[in-house]
Amino acid sequence: MSAAVKTPPAADPATPLFEVRHLRVSFERAGVALEAVRGIDLTLHHGEVLGLVGESGSGKSVGMLAALGLQPETARVRGSVKFKGRELVGLPRREMRALRGSRIAMIFQDPLSSLNPVMTVGAQIVEVLRLHNTALSAKAALERAEELLSLVAIPQPDRRLRQYPHEFSGGMRQRVMIAMAVANDPDLLIADEPTTALDVTVQAQIMEVLEGLQARLNLGVILITHDLGVLAGHADRVAVMYAGEIVEQAGIDDIFARPSHPYTRGLIESIPDMAVERERLFSIDGTPPPLGRLPGGCAFHPRCPQRQVVCTATAPAFHGDARHNAACHFADLPDGDTA
Repeated sequence: MSAAVKTPPAADPATPLFEVRHLRVSFERAGVALEAVRGIDLTLHHGEVLGLVGESGSGKSVGMLAALGLQPETARVRGSVKFKGRELVGLPRREMRALRGSRIAMIFQDPLSSLNPVMTVGAQIVEVLRLHNTALSAKAALERAEELLSLVAIPQPDRRLRQYPHEFSGGMRQRVMIAMAVANDPDLLIADEPTTALDVTVQAQIMEVLEGLQARLNLGVILITHDLGVLAGHADRVAVMYAGEIVEQAGIDDIFARPSHPYTRGLIESIPDMAVERERLFSIDGTPPPLGRLPGGCAFHPRCPQRQVVCTATAPAFHGDARHNAACHFADLPDGDTA
């Protein structure tokens, strides 16, 4: 089935902050092109938080890195990525670098490996500031760095500026990464698994920091995660990815109230209910398909408890409208649904 048939319904016609259409990313191995991303279509508006969710290997991080021109040289990127109406795919590296870190920022998964171990935290924030504002003096940049650490609720920011990353806890390092990301007042922030490897208390604190900054700076945020529970109460909309493509999109309330794709339902059922004692944890049977060995028809059908013959032979089109759509033959979303 062609990519055009599988495209979700068009979103709000107003010029979006960030718009991705038909994004595909492939890697060549032994003369064979392996597609890690087979179709991302999403729209983000100013001040909106979009959750991008799916298991490890679903293509979430690869897709967003490619959208920002951070893919490896061996990757081939096709499709369209627009920031404020400006096409980013094929943009010269110098122009792309000028956007990244200033108008567009990204928080990477592992703050310890993302921070330079031989530079103080203050020096690293100052570097980010002066790289995109050469007129800023060293003194003014250091004052701004202290202000940023205070903004992300790091105590004694004047002292912390002189310390090195290894002197910070995991949660504090993540706060430093957030401070660096918003240092130049970007319009778009992409947070890639910002709460990975943190305990639940620190996770909640990090999400509160992000939520506060998003509201204060009117950021458009794409929050990448494998855990739908992280998005509850923080995201406005959710896009669910499986095997390199988006399979369902909806508002956060709709996703939890009436998930339409079986994969989305599986992710929700996998969230532990802390109010139930001795609950048996749910897991989705099987594993995601490896690159180059996708099944025919619907990619999820080998793991789907509702699969029918049509699922093994024909890739599903999207059903629903711009507010809630899903690529499933049995999606409970009639075309043109406006309820």
